[in-house]
Amino acid sequence: MPTQTIVQNSFFTLWYHPEKKIVHHQLHKFIAGGPFRELLMSGTDLIKKNAATKWLSDDRSNSALRQDDLEWSETEWAPVTAKSGWKFWAIVQPDKILGQVAMQRLTEKYAKLGVTARVFGDPVSAMSWLEKQ
Repeated sequence: MPTQTIVQNSFFTLWYHPEKKIVHHQLHKFIAGGPFRELLMSGTDLIKKNAATKWLSDDRSNSALRQDDLEWSETEWAPVTAKSGWKFWAIVQPDKILGQVAMQRLTEKYAKLGVTARVFGDPVSAMSWLEKQ
């Protein structure tokens, strides 16, 4: 089955790889608020509908999350998504240092939810790791 494009807009593209059961997004610019939450909830829906366990986040074009988005993702989105079956998260780090530090903190917090996260410098390495999980 070919890769499915689920959402494509100026902020992000969200794909689903059916044969690999991988949710995959790429950010095109800084994202916050409604578009950020739309992206994450759309990915969660894919995990639920397809019994997927893997997510590749290509966040190179993003920076640190806004505080309200960070809190929402940690308290509302992540626990629901982990309970829905999410187990492996490959993160292509933001180019900006501030964003890199924030993503490293998230990997540690999400580990407590049962999500194994690794940080990568490029999407090819990230996908390769996910495919082996």
